[in-house]
Amino acid sequence: MKQETDMKMMEILRILYNKNEILGAKVISEELEKRGYSLGERAVRYHMHILDEKELTEKVGYKGRKITKKGIEELKKGLIYDQVDFTSSLFQEKMYNVTLEPRTSKGSVIVNLSSINDLESIKPIINDVFDVGLAVSDRYNIIQKDDKKYIETVCGTTIDGVFQKKGIISKPICGGLLQIEDNMPINFIEQISYTKTSITPLEAFTGQGSTSVLDVISSGTGVIPANFRMIPAVKKPEAIHILNQLAKIGISGVITMGEVGKSVLGIPVKDGMIGIAIIGGVAPLCAAQEEGFDLNVKLADTSVEYSSMKSDNLYTPKLPFKAAHSKVDEVTFLMNKIYNIISEVTYDVNKEQGNVITNISYLKREYLDDAIEIMNEVYKKKPEYCVGNKYSVINAKDNMVGIATLCSLTVDGILTNHGVSSTPEYSGVLDIYGNNKRFIDLISYEGSSIDPHEIFIKKNMQNIQGSLDDDGKILASVHTVPYIARDMTIDIFELLEDSGLGALNIGKPNEYTYNARVEKYNFGYVLSGGLNPIAAVHEKGIPVDVKSLETIMDYNLFEEL
Repeated sequence: MKQETDMKMMEILRILYNKNEILGAKVISEELEKRGYSLGERAVRYHMHILDEKELTEKVGYKGRKITKKGIEELKKGLIYDQVDFTSSLFQEKMYNVTLEPRTSKGSVIVNLSSINDLESIKPIINDVFDVGLAVSDRYNIIQKDDKKYIETVCGTTIDGVFQKKGIISKPICGGLLQIEDNMPINFIEQISYTKTSITPLEAFTGQGSTSVLDVISSGTGVIPANFRMIPAVKKPEAIHILNQLAKIGISGVITMGEVGKSVLGIPVKDGMIGIAIIGGVAPLCAAQEEGFDLNVKLADTSVEYSSMKSDNLYTPKLPFKAAHSKVDEVTFLMNKIYNIISEVTYDVNKEQGNVITNISYLKREYLDDAIEIMNEVYKKKPEYCVGNKYSVINAKDNMVGIATLCSLTVDGILTNHGVSSTPEYSGVLDIYGNNKRFIDLISYEGSSIDPHEIFIKKNMQNIQGSLDDDGKILASVHTVPYIARDMTIDIFELLEDSGLGALNIGKPNEYTYNARVEKYNFGYVLSGGLNPIAAVHEKGIPVDVKSLETIMDYNLFEEL
């Protein structure tokens, strides 16, 4: 019952946040009804009173309530089981709200939002991207909120919304990074599914070091943000007609459109469907980030009237790309790799020997002693946040060394060898506050091509140093096992404690585990991330190239910290 109440209150916070205005009980009740919650005005007032007491909302005279900064923070952190489903439904909602009519250039479009600290310096960079056509549209808005300036750019999901309004089923599949060579789209090199993630896929790949839009502009070779969707094959002629109409009013961005059932840029396509790759609407903002500007990018933030957006150009050029490369190996999804690598685990719990899964992180040899000292500090203070205290140094090229650490997926392999079906479900960021723990971000392993922990570290989403004082964020993962095998699983974990491979939490069947939802007839367990000590090294400013799930190694080759 409490879980249901929490979801209702979280939905109220979400309504206040999305509307961004003071709302009364009547309006909130109507909005809740649209979302499947039947709550009358009196019940809404009751829930709002609780939110007021928690300082998540604030009463404004007789007008109603507004969300507070604390409420916004809670919305970002709380009920992560709800967020992983909401991200996908959010895009569906945004698509539904698109009203753009290509024949008139009027109607609402979806926009990305980004804060701008130095508009005059950033604007020429963004215009350079617009000039060559590396954008969904060259139209934008500059707005001001709370003494800060923001830029709105057209989001590629607008095209899905137009398709939908015209009766074309458009299913966003994934977003990621696309390799371009000599102005030819080659293949997706990383991607994350739109389903079962608390982070929008392209948001996960925005940030310095992820893209090279400026290189594509200067040399025709680099990496750009892109997303991928499928539509029914019978609608292809109609879709092409709509895309041509959109191009005439300054909206393009289609990188390539595939053939029936044929993979596109490495992404497999189902029978009877065709795949379409579209450049990420955040490409101009990524270019500014590449130049060192600190931008807080929020994808698919809201909807605005397209005719009110301005352009500094007389026209929007088409994307400067040749036809996509036709012969490309299909993208290797992470779960395929995981199933194979956990099948190679031979670690014997009783003998404490055998093969284990390892991460290998590379850094300059001159930083090795400092790195090991930091790793040792993490283990000594919080051994439960590490996967054992073992490491191995591996020689690499050009005065580099690799530090091998145990990967938590070794545990799935051990359980599998004991006849227990253990499935890695989510990689996440676990918020630590005293004895309280809850996931505040989760990305499903299914549908991803990269271990999400690598993304979290790259985006500095963890705070290992703070967690040593019980106020931080660590990397962790959620795994599920059929409820029938719970007793045996607990027995195995008791044996694993001495090796440092124990669980942070073993849940009960059908129970939320640190706020992460587990499918019916299963229970979840949570493991600390094997990269936590390496993440601590990264936090100390030591450059480190993180490679998770890198290889299988003999446990005897490791030494203690």
